[in-house]
Amino acid sequence: MSAPTTAVPETTSPENRAVLRWLVLATFTVILNETIMLNAIPRLMEEFDVPATDAQWLTSAFMLTMAVVIPITGWFLQRVTTRTAFATAMGIFCTGTLLAACAWAFPVLIVARVIQAAGTAVMMPLLMTTLMTVVPVNERGKTMGNVTLAISVAPALGPTVSGLILQGLSWRWIYLLVLPFALLVSFFALRKLTNVGERVLGSIDWFSVLLAVIGFGSIVYGLSSFGAGAAPVLFGPWVWVAIGAAGMTAFVLRQLQLQRDGVPLLDLRTLQVRLYAVSLTLMAAAFMAMLGLMILLPLYLQDVRGESTLMTGLLLMPGGLAMGVLGPTVGRLFDSYGARVLVIPGAAVIVGVLIGFTQLQTTTPIAAILGLHVLLSLGLAFVFTPVFTVGLGALPPHLYSHGSSLLGTGQQLAAAAGTALVVTIMSSRASTLVDGGATQAAATTGGMRSAFTVAAGISVLILVLAFFIPGKDDGPTPEHEFTQDERREGSLDVAFETSGL
Repeated sequence: MSAPTTAVPETTSPENRAVLRWLVLATFTVILNETIMLNAIPRLMEEFDVPATDAQWLTSAFMLTMAVVIPITGWFLQRVTTRTAFATAMGIFCTGTLLAACAWAFPVLIVARVIQAAGTAVMMPLLMTTLMTVVPVNERGKTMGNVTLAISVAPALGPTVSGLILQGLSWRWIYLLVLPFALLVSFFALRKLTNVGERVLGSIDWFSVLLAVIGFGSIVYGLSSFGAGAAPVLFGPWVWVAIGAAGMTAFVLRQLQLQRDGVPLLDLRTLQVRLYAVSLTLMAAAFMAMLGLMILLPLYLQDVRGESTLMTGLLLMPGGLAMGVLGPTVGRLFDSYGARVLVIPGAAVIVGVLIGFTQLQTTTPIAAILGLHVLLSLGLAFVFTPVFTVGLGALPPHLYSHGSSLLGTGQQLAAAAGTALVVTIMSSRASTLVDGGATQAAATTGGMRSAFTVAAGISVLILVLAFFIPGKDDGPTPEHEFTQDERREGSLDVAFETSGL
């Protein structure tokens, strides 16, 4: 059954604004937990007597679960109401949070993090799909900017919040404090939330689910093993990556078949809209740059400069806050001037900052590190909001949920790939320098310079793709309505012509 199309209103009603506010607050709560455990890892290693290579899976398992669940959310969000999707996501998240607070063994804590991530994986696509459904084109930049404020500040605050809690309380209080807040948000949100959009009836293709688990799960597991420096279970990292690639290939072929004969789990016709495909690629590259920096800077500050985990969190917090605070301003500028005039300068700043980090030394002033980090965050703010908005806006309404899900999946894959890439390059180069007689601090710094050099090279792709993003003078991106033949055969020639390029 083809998805019905829902007309986007001319203005955002007060009721729909309330829906978005509660969805943003809930999304902030769940995203905060993606990074909140970073500062607690040393204490957990001691309490549960596990090595660092095992403890890091508290974060990797979260990311792995997100990569597996997000591809399914496109199908899920089209078949349940907004209230049902919200209640399901927050119910799963709160269950995982309670289990984490009560965890009596390290494997239980890992399971709890997986459950948390399953709820989190639904919230982001739900928020973005709802936004695109209820907010008119001329207000999307401002609204997306406000969303950016929440989703950018949350991961930046995670390590700082946990660092403050751990100063005087057990690690369990990280979850004991999050749980009542999540429950309160869920309670009041469900009193205000109304259903938006239209449901689509249809059964799920369980073979696609299996292929998604094998494909996306295996490739993220293998890439995360590179980044962790730990040997994965059963096979080496490259074997898991190969299994994941094969699974993803089979998943894609299955979706193409279902697009002709049934209902796909993840509609890949989104990728045939050129502006959306460009936006997805640009977002993935930018996410790789951001995650690479988030991995390397804490290692530099703690291992080379000897800073505490709390101080590291405080030093990295201004960048995240700057990105979030700038979000609404970027959104308003987008509504007034379009995307290109924002994305090109933002991409240029990203390239310049990463080139600056290639000059990193063991004695580089902390103020310089802080300044570069804030500058990079500002560059990313000028990229994320406009690109996300024009990318999803290039799709017809019945593909919003699939487009949001694919963007989320791309971010998780980029995160895993970026982490694996920078850590592998850094470790390899550092080992070479140590063998040559360098001190550990000098070798680590040299390895980071090599990793930043590669990251700077990748960032050039962001700048190149920025020139393919349309500007205000190109006119608004029309939301192409697919014909029945296009839905059945996946022919998007018209979409190519109307995608804004």
